[in-house]
Order: sequence, then structure tokens, then C-alpha cells
Amino acid sequence: MLRREFTKLALGLPLALASSRGARAQTTTITVMVFLGMQTLPLLAARSRGFFAGRGLRVEVLNTKGAGELPLGLADGRWQIVHSTSDNAVGMVDVDKLDVALIIGGDNAFNHLIVRPDINSISELRGKTIVVDTATSGYAYLLYALLKKHGLNTGDYIIKPVGATARRLEAMQVDSNNKAAILNQPFAIQAVKSGLKDLGTTSSMMGPYQGTSGYTLKSWAAANSETLVKYLQAYIEGLRWVLDPANKDGATKVLADGLGVPSDIAAAMYAIVTDKTDGFIKDGAFDLEGFQNVLKLRAEYLGRQPEPPGKYLDLSYYRRALATL
Repeated sequence: MLRREFTKLALGLPLALASSRGARAQTTTITVMVFLGMQTLPLLAARSRGFFAGRGLRVEVLNTKGAGELPLGLADGRWQIVHSTSDNAVGMVDVDKLDVALIIGGDNAFNHLIVRPDINSISELRGKTIVVDTATSGYAYLLYALLKKHGLNTGDYIIKPVGATARRLEAMQVDSNNKAAILNQPFAIQAVKSGLKDLGTTSSMMGPYQGTSGYTLKSWAAANSETLVKYLQAYIEGLRWVLDPANKDGATKVLADGLGVPSDIAAAMYAIVTDKTDGFIKDGAFDLEGFQNVLKLRAEYLGRQPEPPGKYLDLSYYRRALATL
């Protein structure tokens, strides 16, 4: 099981200025909320390699317990940026009525459908319990669509919300009645090592999907545009460093140390994120086709037409960041 580390939130203003060791230059502190997993590697690399510090930023990283707390911390300023599935940002706009904008892409989510050893096919999940983060999370909608594709409609199975990916893996391991879950990495690898079964990647079954994405409040972005551009530049630098084959050993160590996993699992994850087809997207470009699929899946289960992607995007800061890299 991953080492769970929760950074304590500092008291005071969410965006504080602090002097660094007597130097006159000031450092801007940003708090970022993430789901713990290999998708955080560019962020961890940017921090450990000094790319944030080199741009005058100190980045505190928090690991969420579940999607439900993400909008609360954005709204009250406890964190300024979130990296999670793009669907979470859509929900914040449509349901929580927050002025959230997606500002950078990342990956296809690296999701796998993991089942108990006694399940041999998706159709065998009829009448079974399936664990999710929340019943209305993006990966839950993805799971519902996947089940429907194999003849299982809502009501043909039991949904059990348990929280973030680590909790879904734990629920699968400790209770044999929990028959399936969508897990990303390294949890899918750990699941198989613990005796669970991998039925394959969701992207191979359902097509493009804009998974991990960065987002923030539009109001915060407008008030802190230079800080946000610097953050995105450092993040992209971290991603470029990760994808450089010359840094394979260093990046693998960042994964092992940052996620608290053995070196063999870290090596397996590195191979996944650097895959030319299914790995990290170059420079964190936003996958519009994948995002349109996200909106389509969400709209289908809400019984309405998909909203236009532009409602949720502001890639102007990303373009500014790339222009000067």
C-alpha cells in the first residue's frame, strides 16, 4: 500500500510571500491538491529538480482523500491549483457553480478495470458490488459507460462509494464482495501483485479520455497570472525532464521516493508514463478529443446534451507559458 502523506496546511493567506534565507528575492507559495499516483510525476520532478524554486515558487503538495473535498478547498483558498481528472473540474462548474477553468492537460488517466479473481468477464458483474470514488465522479461515469457497453445498465449492479484510488484498492483487497473498480497506477500494478485481476485499460475499451488535468479558479488566475504562468512553465519543464531518456534513473527514483513504492514498481510505472502512445502527453497539451468524450459520458448519465468544451477551458496561460520556454 502506498505511504499516505498529507501535508499540513499553513495558517494565514493562501498565497503568501516569504523571504528565502535572507535573500531579498521573494518566494511565492502555491498549494496544489492532487490524487496520489504516478500521474503526479511531472509535479514531483519539477519540485525535486528545483524548477519551481528557479522561478521563485514554493509548491506545497497535498494528497486528497476523495473528489468531494476538491471544490471546498478551491472555494475557500486552502489550495489554488488542482490536478485531477478533467471531469472533476466540469462538475465544479456545473454543480458547485465555481468559476473553474482547465488550464493544462496531462494524460489519458492510465485507468484499468480491476476485478476479483472469480470474475472472468465484464458481463459477470451483473448484480455485483462495484466500488467508486463518488457515484458522480468522472471515473464513475466512465465505468458506467463501460458496463453499459457490455449489456449492464444502471441498476444491474450495486455502486459503493469509498473514496480515492488507494481506498478503492483497499476495499477490493479486504472485502471479497467488492468485485470491481477502476484503478490507475501504481494501484493497478499493486492490485495484480496482491492477487486481483486486470481486465485491461479503459482507454483501449472506450477510446480517448482527458484524464489528469490542471485547473484553478478563473478569479485566482486573473489576479495571479504571472505566478500561474511561472507554475505552468516549471511543470512543463518537470514533464520534459521526466520524458528525457537520459533521466530514466532519476525519474524512477523520484517516483519511488515520492510515492513510497519499491523500485520495481517505480520502474514499471516509468515505462508506462514514457510510452510513446499511451504515456504522458508532450508538454501537457490538452486532448480536446479526449475531453469531448468526457463531456459526452457525463451528459449521457445526466440525460442532457454535452456542453461546449470552451465553457470549461482557459488555455491562454498555458500558451503564454509555452511561448517563452
